[in-house]
Amino acid sequence: MNEEIQVARRRLLKAMLATGATTALAGCSSGSLFRRFTEAGLPDHLGQGPVDMRPWARYPEKADLIMLADRPPLLETPMHYFKTDLTPNDAYFVRWHYAGLPTHVDLRTFRLNFMGAVKTPLQLSFQDLLTKFEPVGATVFSQCAGNSRSFFRPQVPGAEWTNGAMGNAHYKGVLLRDVLKMAGVQGNAVEASFRGLDEPPLQSSPHFEKPLTIDHALQGDAMIAYEMNGAPMPMLNGFPIRLVVPGWFATYWVKALSQITLRTEPLDNFWVKTAYRIPVTPGFTEDPKHPTETTTPLTNYPTRAIFVSPEAGGKLHKGSPCIVEGIAVDDGAGIRRVEVSTDGGRTWGDAQLDAVIDKYSWRRWKARWTPTETGTATLKCRATNANGETQPDYEWNHGGYRRRVVESLAVEVV
Repeated sequence: MNEEIQVARRRLLKAMLATGATTALAGCSSGSLFRRFTEAGLPDHLGQGPVDMRPWARYPEKADLIMLADRPPLLETPMHYFKTDLTPNDAYFVRWHYAGLPTHVDLRTFRLNFMGAVKTPLQLSFQDLLTKFEPVGATVFSQCAGNSRSFFRPQVPGAEWTNGAMGNAHYKGVLLRDVLKMAGVQGNAVEASFRGLDEPPLQSSPHFEKPLTIDHALQGDAMIAYEMNGAPMPMLNGFPIRLVVPGWFATYWVKALSQITLRTEPLDNFWVKTAYRIPVTPGFTEDPKHPTETTTPLTNYPTRAIFVSPEAGGKLHKGSPCIVEGIAVDDGAGIRRVEVSTDGGRTWGDAQLDAVIDKYSWRRWKARWTPTETGTATLKCRATNANGETQPDYEWNHGGYRRRVVESLAVEVV
């Protein structure tokens, strides 16, 4: 281990002990964590596009975000934050399942516990993670399984996210497989499951806990991250450490990770058997009038492109050139092509792709367009990845998960 790595780790640990070993959401109860904005108090930076009239909130360590719920906090990132390669920590979306989320973590006593089918029941301190393993870093895209749920027709129950339950960040931490090797995985282990510091409201409620197959845990790119965009992990995004599972939905990215269990039998809980499941049908699509009862756990991202600018309802000017831009994502195979239509899908042209940021990062794209007619224009975009996977014109599932249809955007040309 070279001296530069040791110095960097000592600096990070010192900074986090100074700021994070005390109450990270200083003295805030779960009922007073946020400040709501009235219509007159909406953030003034929204002048770039139409005002989103949903409630807004500002939590500790966070900028003004769109609030879908406060107990537990569900906070959506406004679209203008997606115009850069990385989503700022203070603007990164927030999604918890229980209101009993941690608001205080003491790094001096925090431990990551390993149990179950391990050769050595292990407890790792935060300092252990910084000093006993080689650090790794990667820029990784993440999104909630229900991102864009509000666009499903007919509508489905659940958090009515638009396209802002996602983000792109650079994570630093240690490979999951490295820490599992230290614990020593027994040969009969079939899964590793992950639990955080958040607590269910009732003793009878199941802890939020998600599994990975043992092969995925030992051979995949999953990491235990302690740093996000060059800074300590924000409390609302999983301080002090969280699981990062590149290419898979954020339901597997357990926040405030505190326990890893190696299992000889698959985990059987609500979060596996009931929640976050999609139909076993072609394209994971079902008939709204006849939903299927046969489902499978939701895992990896589909190929998808969305618009970032202009925003929905924005106004453009006839004869004035503009830049249409957005992002495209998939499960790591790589985006090969993004196409854009400015006439409602009758004709298509290739967008320009920015350079690849990282294997599991989003990829930015842009296209030039000069409107020639006034009125409402319908723009569309679709992505294709290196495996040939592209976007369908229609899909529906009763959970409102994994939206991947061709994206449409209505703008006014004046």
